[in-house]
Amino acid sequence: MRKIITALAVLAATSACSVAASGAQGKPTVVIGYQSKTINTVTAGTLLRKLGYFEKRLGGTYTVEWQDYDTGAPITAKMVAGKIDIGSMGDYPLLINASRTQAIDTARTELVSTTGYNLRGGLNMVVVPKDSPARTLADLANQKVSASVGSAGHGTLVQGLEKAGVDVEVVNQQPPVGASALESGAVQGYAQFVAWPGLVVFQDKARLLYDGSALSMPTFHGVVVRQAYAREHPDVVQAFLQAQIDATKYLHENPLEAAKSVAAETGLPPEVVYLYNGRNGVSTFDVTLKQQLRDAHAHDIPYLKKIGTDFQDIDLGKFVNDSYIRKAYGAAYDTAAASTVNPAAITGTDAACGIQVSDPAKAGEIWIGDELKPAATPTCLLRQVASAAPGSVKAAYVPDTETGTHWFADKAVWVKDPAADKNDLFKPFTTAEAADLYVKAHPGAERIPYEEARKAGGSV
Repeated sequence: MRKIITALAVLAATSACSVAASGAQGKPTVVIGYQSKTINTVTAGTLLRKLGYFEKRLGGTYTVEWQDYDTGAPITAKMVAGKIDIGSMGDYPLLINASRTQAIDTARTELVSTTGYNLRGGLNMVVVPKDSPARTLADLANQKVSASVGSAGHGTLVQGLEKAGVDVEVVNQQPPVGASALESGAVQGYAQFVAWPGLVVFQDKARLLYDGSALSMPTFHGVVVRQAYAREHPDVVQAFLQAQIDATKYLHENPLEAAKSVAAETGLPPEVVYLYNGRNGVSTFDVTLKQQLRDAHAHDIPYLKKIGTDFQDIDLGKFVNDSYIRKAYGAAYDTAAASTVNPAAITGTDAACGIQVSDPAKAGEIWIGDELKPAATPTCLLRQVASAAPGSVKAAYVPDTETGTHWFADKAVWVKDPAADKNDLFKPFTTAEAADLYVKAHPGAERIPYEEARKAGGSV
């Protein structure tokens, strides 16, 4: 692992000029590094690029070059070499980025905004083959688990294993390679970041074993800029952040259209994109640098030292710079930074139960045709699914009963609790472990297959 992380420092002594001094028609070029399939970064990457907001904000004065990668590691390597000016990546890669660039004046970076976050850690998960006997993370002891070393998904795995008191053999692989390795049986587990776990489960190639929300520790992605570049081109940084704010607003107001757009650009199923980026999705999109996220970064540093012993301590106070996003956001910044309410909430009237959708901890949605219908509770959602025309439901999304992590209803683990209210009779969980814990704590409650829950829910 040490060698892998050390490799991020390649070309460290190289001149830190931008990748191209000039682009089309002699205009200066700004280079953006992003991860198209890491859909928690779409407001600084895939969606932003598609909408063209950054180019519009620049007013034709710069040529924008977008460079797409599977993980944050190559973006950091290129920022160290001065070949990328602005990049977006997850919380662990952001810290590695700071560590690798802090000693190089021309490459030193600053964290200037957030893309999306999950306060409990649900952006990262561990999945196993559908027929795996593993029921908890501890059941993977001494087995092979694919992860991208130094990524947010790897960080969640390391923390989860520490809590479980076991070790595994980490196989360092890019997300697409690891997904193939899991399917072939070359590895027994797959620890990754949004949207890879949801994708392989949606494709019916795996099941969720460990939800990062069990850690109850925030995970997020953010935007870094080379400090020297920001000082030389503050207009570009302001244009980028204002464009990111525009893209975030678009995502909040048009979640379904945004999901379809990102799906078309990445090849990901729109149902998977919406799971994370839709209303009450796993990701909450907000550009502000919240204190909870700063605290999570401080918490993550010791784990990065375990991943790679050559990780250099960083001064988070110097790395995090909210002056740029404050200026771009305006007078309402402090209020927004203090809020953790998801601006893209599920609202409306539940057609099956005839009640208003008001509790985000219970609200879900059903995708039928080209419309998303709100559900007040998971039980109400089951009623709607049961009454829908055969084959008309593209996807149904429910929140985990304990953590609130949204998941596919047909992939969730369901529990029937006779002691609950009729509109809360059926409880969904992202993992079997979480469902078992609920059953143990609630006498009379029992596990129930999804199809049985769907049929029973329709008759309640």
